[in-house]
Amino acid sequence: MGLDGRHALVTGGSRGIGAAIAAALAVAGARVTVLGRDRAALDAVAGGTGGRALVADVTDAAALDVAIAEAEAGFGPIDILVNNAGSAETAKFAAADDALWERMFALNLTSVVRAIRRVLPGMLERDWGRIVTVASTAGLKGYAYASAYSAAKHAVIGLTRSLALETARTGVTVNAVCPGYTDTDLVRGSVARLAERTGRPAEALVAEMVTGNPQRRLIEPEEVARTVVWLADPASGSMTGQAIAVAGGEIM
Repeated sequence: MGLDGRHALVTGGSRGIGAAIAAALAVAGARVTVLGRDRAALDAVAGGTGGRALVADVTDAAALDVAIAEAEAGFGPIDILVNNAGSAETAKFAAADDALWERMFALNLTSVVRAIRRVLPGMLERDWGRIVTVASTAGLKGYAYASAYSAAKHAVIGLTRSLALETARTGVTVNAVCPGYTDTDLVRGSVARLAERTGRPAEALVAEMVTGNPQRRLIEPEEVARTVVWLADPASGSMTGQAIAVAGGEIM
């Protein structure tokens, strides 16, 4: 597969899934801009991909708009948008206050809407584009104690499907990738903190975490990245409106 110098913007590109996606897109030939909040980590990713690093908080509408404009000034119009920035907070529904819900929707949904709104007109004008949002299995099923996060990710799937219908007769495709629990530093860090708090072995906590995955393992970030590259490829033009679970069979 080759992306022939097309410009890809990856939000949340400083580590984990985002960094893996940036690397995979670069290998496929794309010029990659990574966007996030950690300058040092972003520079490391950009250095490894031959791309550019831009610092911005995607929940800040003005900062996001400036960053996208800067990305386009550097590598040209954005052909591939990967909405990867996101985060989960857990709490019982009764304990999840308005602030938690607002944080989850601002990061996991509203920032996605704003980024798409910014790049889609140019894609439609050029009659080619790929929009891929990294959602979650939480966008396809419910998880206890994650109602706000799950609701936001379900909304992302609805957005993906609706926008795919609007753009179906153009050269733009709109898809979502839905990983299960993935082997990232964020997940490992959460496991380590929980192990310290509970005294339980980290291995036991990971095993419990992946019980919903028939393969009984964490997903590798590179597995998610390869799915994104496939969706971004020019040969995948019939793939649109999909929410693809990369989850070891957790979602059938």
